[in-house]
Amino acid sequence: MQGPSVALWLFLTLRTVLGGMEVRWCTISDAEQQKCSDMSKAFQQAGIQPSVLCVQGTSADHCVQLITAQEADAITLDGGAIYQAGKEHGLKPVVGEVYDQEIGTSYYAVAVVKRGSQVTINTLKGMKSCHTGINRTVGWNVPVGYLVESGRLSVMGCDVLRAVSDYFGGSCVPGAGETSYSESLCRLCRGDTTGEGVCDKSPLERYYDYSGAFRCLAEGAGDVAFVKHSTVLENTDGKTLPSWGQALLSEDFELLCRDGTRADVTEWRRCHLARVPAHAVVVRADTDGGLIFRLLNEGQRLFSHEGSSFHMFSSEAYGQKNLLFKDSTSELVPIATQTYEAWLGREYLHAMKGLLCDPNRLPHYLRWCVLSTPEIQKCGDMAVAFSRQRLKPEIQCVSAESPQQCMEQIQAGQIDAVTLKGEDIYTAGKTYGLVPAAGEHYAPEDRSNSYFVVAVVKRNSSYAFTLDELRGKRSCHPGFGSPAGWDIPVGALVQRGFIRPRDCDVLTAVSEFFSASCVPVNNPKNYPSSLCALCVGDEQGRNKCVGNSQERYYGYSGAFRCLVENAGDVAFVKHTTVFDNTNGHSSEPWAAELMSEDYELLCPNGARAEVTQFAACSLAQIPSHAVMVRPDTNIFAVYGLLDKAQDLFGDDHNKNGFKMFDSSSYHGQDLLFKDATIRVVPVGEKTTYRDWLGPDYVVALEGMLSQQCSGTATATSRVSLLLLLVPLALTTSLLQPCL
Repeated sequence: MQGPSVALWLFLTLRTVLGGMEVRWCTISDAEQQKCSDMSKAFQQAGIQPSVLCVQGTSADHCVQLITAQEADAITLDGGAIYQAGKEHGLKPVVGEVYDQEIGTSYYAVAVVKRGSQVTINTLKGMKSCHTGINRTVGWNVPVGYLVESGRLSVMGCDVLRAVSDYFGGSCVPGAGETSYSESLCRLCRGDTTGEGVCDKSPLERYYDYSGAFRCLAEGAGDVAFVKHSTVLENTDGKTLPSWGQALLSEDFELLCRDGTRADVTEWRRCHLARVPAHAVVVRADTDGGLIFRLLNEGQRLFSHEGSSFHMFSSEAYGQKNLLFKDSTSELVPIATQTYEAWLGREYLHAMKGLLCDPNRLPHYLRWCVLSTPEIQKCGDMAVAFSRQRLKPEIQCVSAESPQQCMEQIQAGQIDAVTLKGEDIYTAGKTYGLVPAAGEHYAPEDRSNSYFVVAVVKRNSSYAFTLDELRGKRSCHPGFGSPAGWDIPVGALVQRGFIRPRDCDVLTAVSEFFSASCVPVNNPKNYPSSLCALCVGDEQGRNKCVGNSQERYYGYSGAFRCLVENAGDVAFVKHTTVFDNTNGHSSEPWAAELMSEDYELLCPNGARAEVTQFAACSLAQIPSHAVMVRPDTNIFAVYGLLDKAQDLFGDDHNKNGFKMFDSSSYHGQDLLFKDATIRVVPVGEKTTYRDWLGPDYVVALEGMLSQQCSGTATATSRVSLLLLLVPLALTTSLLQPCL
């Protein structure tokens, strides 16, 4: 009985997986159903197994639903549909189309401009744009999705058409004539020679399709054209028959690269917006992709050449195009890694992520977490102000007792968003799975927010030393516990093994590492004397080493003064400290004659650098605050709302009745956003807490948390966990020369 039972199980399994020894192909039109029927008959007559049964759906989305429900087995989809089928329904691509042997199963979406223009990918706002057609892959989906995903284009309320119409200074988007924004999206369109068919998604519009969008650029109607990588080369250098393109030279055009540069039109492999994947056959996760390929491979071997009774890659006999497969397909190939992410690729996935914002799935409210009575008041005013301007989604304010409670309630779906600082961002991401949706940007001259931590020394070739040679040197610190002056530099030395605290007694370890220091402190009880040895107190010599301005070497400027006056060999300060106290920027007598070029930075890789090179030679960068949300929240909708809002309320002198970045009216500071914020910025590619904080800052926090301080250590010796921060860029900069 065991043999028949196994056979029955195998039969039932095959029947479940392949609908009963047949592949049920889903079609989306009468013409496609007819071609599928003809393919089924041709395969049957040739003895190809399993047999093909045709199931007609109403659309690609409907077919995906039928496959998910096991009422169909396979369909060929484009990239956007593959993304949705994989992400939402768990379908997998198993067979890919090949169109061009040179580039295989893909092509490239590019942005073309005239050589000599000043346009870059970063200056597209306000430019005139030429598109192949509404919802076309390279002419619309990829460029618009890329601009949204990269943060260059903000979309409020998932209204992509409105966002694009506001972003460009006029466009030709064939097919947009039926939309509410046709005035701007069809402004550059011309129709045919008689003026008919303006903005039609058909050849009646002269600027339709790849060559049409390029013509829109070539004739000066637009500043940029979004086309395929081969479009310029196919329509220049005498290769085009129409008169409009006969005199065009490919060398007169360039591509816009994602990094802000430009390149020749032949360099599309490295300079493009996205690699666009070919169409692919998708099936359920439990379907044998190898069997599907063997079926289709037998078919293409017999029915993909001239003279065959049936043509798999031609739709001409049915009066339409691209039925079952694209007509330009030259070959079908098996897909090795059968996941939608691997097939679509990182660039295309990012573009699709920026584009797929469904207004029907957007919640009516964005529930903002607030932590105090003043913050509740400001949040309430923000909600009213946003509502009056019809900004979407609307704001609701929900109070919590702590940032951690905000995180818990966001994770539970009871709240949607909260603004957090660096260490809280780490906890929100690591423990609660939250992600950044937008960040704060501060004025460059603001010293209290995002900044670099640096080690400053005098430029002196006869007494040069590196960061790894600090043992026995004299050190200047703004004060005990200051992030840039104590926590991070000491943490760097601990992490690198130069300072080895015993029983978590970091103070003693530091005092033994440096020969002498000035580390002002509020409570000097049980404080190692060497940590005050360099301090000088006030002008009368009193208040030595106190943690306030009575100690002349207190604070960031004071620590730098300690170095300037030869008390110390190295000062740990912010990257702005040298500039604030040199080149005539300080009115203090001790700084009157100082020049910034007389000082250098110590880099983590052992080199030295100019003080202007702080970004490449720093111990850490303190990250700015970020708005954190659940991963299923549409971050582009959140940023789109805040970006539109800051246009109205971001200026502290605006007359619109609310100030986003000013808390003075509520008798508080840094409510909802830091008062120093000048703009809310998109996260771009920093879509996780690790990306936002930076890999080395995350290592810093994790190194900090890994230190288990003994409970027997004295209160004065027990150091806050922030003390043990690992320097940002410590790992990577060890491998790179200082710039």
